[in-house]
Amino acid sequence: MGTELIVEVDGLAHDGRGVGRLDGKAVFIEGALPGEQVRIDRLHEARKFSQARLVEVLRRSPERVEPGCPSFGTCGGCSLQHLSPEGQLAAKQADLGEQLARLGKVAPTSWLEPVGGPAWGYRRRARLGVKWVERKQRVLVGFRERAKPYITDMVGCPILAAPVDQLLGPLAELVAGLSIRNRLPQIEVSVAEASTLLVFRILEPLQEADRSRLRRFAAERDLRIWLQPGGLDSIVPLDGDSHLPFYTLPGNLRVEYSPVGFVQVNAEVNLKAVTLAVDLLDPGPGDRVLDLFCGVGNFTLPLARRAGQVLGVEGEQGLVDRAAANARLNGVDNAAFLRADLSVDPGSAGWAADSRDLVLLDPPRAGAEALLPMLGRLRPRRIVYVSCHPASLARDAGLLVHQHGYALVAAGVMDMFPHTAHVESVATFELS
Repeated sequence: MGTELIVEVDGLAHDGRGVGRLDGKAVFIEGALPGEQVRIDRLHEARKFSQARLVEVLRRSPERVEPGCPSFGTCGGCSLQHLSPEGQLAAKQADLGEQLARLGKVAPTSWLEPVGGPAWGYRRRARLGVKWVERKQRVLVGFRERAKPYITDMVGCPILAAPVDQLLGPLAELVAGLSIRNRLPQIEVSVAEASTLLVFRILEPLQEADRSRLRRFAAERDLRIWLQPGGLDSIVPLDGDSHLPFYTLPGNLRVEYSPVGFVQVNAEVNLKAVTLAVDLLDPGPGDRVLDLFCGVGNFTLPLARRAGQVLGVEGEQGLVDRAAANARLNGVDNAAFLRADLSVDPGSAGWAADSRDLVLLDPPRAGAEALLPMLGRLRPRRIVYVSCHPASLARDAGLLVHQHGYALVAAGVMDMFPHTAHVESVATFELS
């Protein structure tokens, strides 16, 4: 245990910890907020920074609020419940601006209004850990503890969408009564429109008594249960109902997805993000649009309602097939889909050489650096970049501006994950 010291907190780190300075070095303090004066106990010294434990808040930030979950501070699912939703949005916008300036050496001509949504009950997709604890003779279901491998002992979770927010305790009791209680490591949750699905990862076959117990649980709570005995392609419904979960986009577009597939976790913010991105790209009936990292068609289908033609490109064949099926489901005949490795420059591949008026990018955390030379060759008049990692967006923005002749005309954040330090953002680029 180190010596207790007083520190002024002047910023937030990318993981949500407060940041101050001590002896000329940055000190990271979990639970501290910008503008606060805090008493700390210095726990770890590195050459360029320190890590500390918050002992006492001497001067509170006006944005400090009481956390809404009793597991906050133990559970690793949230890191910012002590900061007001308005403060979270402001901090994320500041983070995006700082990274654009520092990593990309760019700044937008204008800032977009931050996009927010519900602060609680928003998470429609989640992967819950499951653990039979021999010492306690009980099952735990929930998220892992902060910086630890253990499952948090919790009976509910207020960020999960209803009805799953109140199901962690009942799920633990359910699993405890199964013959394979110590061979069931996770449950995938998908709260879709018209149904809630639970996918149980099972490492041994269920006995008939187990199946009966699961059926009763599903019937009593109006749930659908699937089983995953192997990889992601092994999922099967417990009973015969194999209808896929879905959500609806503006224009009455129905988007179906795999119970273990990727969809944006925040339904309301996703709707706002799709509307915003399509409006920013502003396609007309004569435009040819390229949607890179298209997934199941989340942006492609709404774009096709306004554009002449849209090509969606994705790296996973399963997502390509699902996107094409969603186009057929909605009668969208001006959108096509193909699989390509988007982690490398596609070079002279036919799809990458065709003229494009507009491009939408929605890459994973690694960003889209490999594709920027292709965009420099195609020279679309406008690019809208939806990002889930501000550092990779900042890097790519710098390359688009300084090497490929684009101007960063607008940028802003979308709070897809309230109470976490995760920053989702959108940026618009136009030919200079």
